[in-house]
Amino acid sequence: MKYTHIIWDFNGTLLDDVDIGIQSINVLLAARRLPTLSSAEAYRAVSGFPIVDYYKRIGFDFSKEPYDQVALEWVAQYMSRVEKATVYEDAISMLEYVRQKQLQQILLSATELDMLCGQVSTLGIGQYFHEICGMDNVYAHGKVSLGQKWREEHPNAVALFVGDTDHDFEVASVIGADCVLFSGGHQSYERLAKW
Repeated sequence: MKYTHIIWDFNGTLLDDVDIGIQSINVLLAARRLPTLSSAEAYRAVSGFPIVDYYKRIGFDFSKEPYDQVALEWVAQYMSRVEKATVYEDAISMLEYVRQKQLQQILLSATELDMLCGQVSTLGIGQYFHEICGMDNVYAHGKVSLGQKWREEHPNAVALFVGDTDHDFEVASVIGADCVLFSGGHQSYERLAKW
């Protein structure tokens, strides 16, 4: 294998939290009398980064309320449900396969770092990762800066980025990594196939 590092996205790539994300956003939408997302397909067709733009696409009006307030409300809904989330069925076998190949595995996520580490610990998968890179806030603006910081610290790494969104492809491109996108996460195959 030509790679020295495998960089994993977390939500939607390793963690099967799509339904929990939909349930959480639907609570916020219903509270504002906005149309809810009726299915995973409907959600995958509109979700994306930056999250603020996704919220606008589904009806939030940030001239009436601040995005930061909505983001905190969503995090509270999500955290009340996330303990029910599990890793995807094949995730552990993939993590184990990569570990047996003696490649360094990095977790790089737009999730706030303490929240991310807590989820990784609860799921019992922390032993697979050489580094866990998360955000310093809960607003999920994106993770390009995290990727750039990681690249600066690992200039000679030959990396493969595994994710489930066009934003993961964007991050991979910025840091000069190859990319594989999983269509069972937060975006549809049709959207990912464009990349």
